[in-house]
Amino acid sequence: MWRNIASNALTLLVVVLIALGGLLAWAQNQFVAEGPLERGICLRIDRGASIAQVSRQLAEKGALTQPMIFRLGADYTDKASQVKFGSYLISAGASMQQILEVITRGGASTCGAEVNFRIGVAGHDLILREVDPSTGRYEEVASFVPGVDAAAPAYEAAVAAGDLRYRVTLAEGVTSWQVVEALGAVDFLTGQTAAVPAEGSLAPDSYEVSRGADRGALLAEMAARQRRILEDLWAARAEGLPYATPQEALVMASIVEKETGVAGERPQVASVFVNRLRRGMRLQTDPTVIYGLTNGKGVLGRGLRQSELRRETPYNTYVIDGLPPTPIANPGRESIAAALDPAETEYLYFVADGSGGHVFAETLAEHNRNVARWREIEAERAREADRPQ
Repeated sequence: MWRNIASNALTLLVVVLIALGGLLAWAQNQFVAEGPLERGICLRIDRGASIAQVSRQLAEKGALTQPMIFRLGADYTDKASQVKFGSYLISAGASMQQILEVITRGGASTCGAEVNFRIGVAGHDLILREVDPSTGRYEEVASFVPGVDAAAPAYEAAVAAGDLRYRVTLAEGVTSWQVVEALGAVDFLTGQTAAVPAEGSLAPDSYEVSRGADRGALLAEMAARQRRILEDLWAARAEGLPYATPQEALVMASIVEKETGVAGERPQVASVFVNRLRRGMRLQTDPTVIYGLTNGKGVLGRGLRQSELRRETPYNTYVIDGLPPTPIANPGRESIAAALDPAETEYLYFVADGSGGHVFAETLAEHNRNVARWREIEAERAREADRPQ
């Protein structure tokens, strides 16, 4: 009898083990299988939320059919305690494993609303964007000019909701004065700016900030980033350049930045000015003259007068020899790279070609022909503008 009992117990144990193995295999398959979401969703996780709370949120939003398996999977992979607060995009069909990876990876939130405060040469604006969960792309919700326009109602509502990410974006070619003036206009930064940073010392880039961030600390980060860029590129500079210091290279980079908006032209534009310096020719570039008139405080808004081209200022490169005393804007990395590794050309001149770029020349005669063509283009455009519509 005892032998039968032992045999039956062993059989039962085998059956139980097989059942458990099957259950485990099923659970593992459920954990990695495609999820039930038909459309993407935004999942907001509060600071300190537990894996149990998150699993209930996901179930309520239709992203999970087996919350317990999700929790067990989080425990098994040691990620139950690694949930990061924020707003996350959960894509359609995301498996439990993929969802767990998204909410424990950390870093920037991938869903919800974002404020992008853009500082450009012609002005600044604030853009409020939200992720469309169905496409995963940002869609503009509102925009306005801080310090000029009233805040958009959608922006005020998003601030009140408290689920916002903030970004400050500097365009290439902005002046330090423009940056300081613009930063003073937004309500999500705090602190005072003691002085306008040195021209050229701020890196045009996109900066993630928190609401309440200090303006001075942000400017310090911009300056530190520009220093690193200049140090790295100066160390790898081409041989034989006519610069004694990294600061002189930065001056050249700012001129290149202001002379062309076509990225691919920067090395050619830099080559023109480098060739001129090597030959002892004056740079004769309008953007430096303009900076001497405005001191970087906004745009001139009109063409240069002949009297201004003849006026002697430290920045009038039609009058002075060599480089002006300081940069005339904050150049981006690519313009600094062009100044420190210009194209190898014999170009000494360039003029607009009518398409947004420039045409280059090695001789004055060739340049004069190019200028004549540009004048013809300008005249034709003026005639078209005067024609009745």
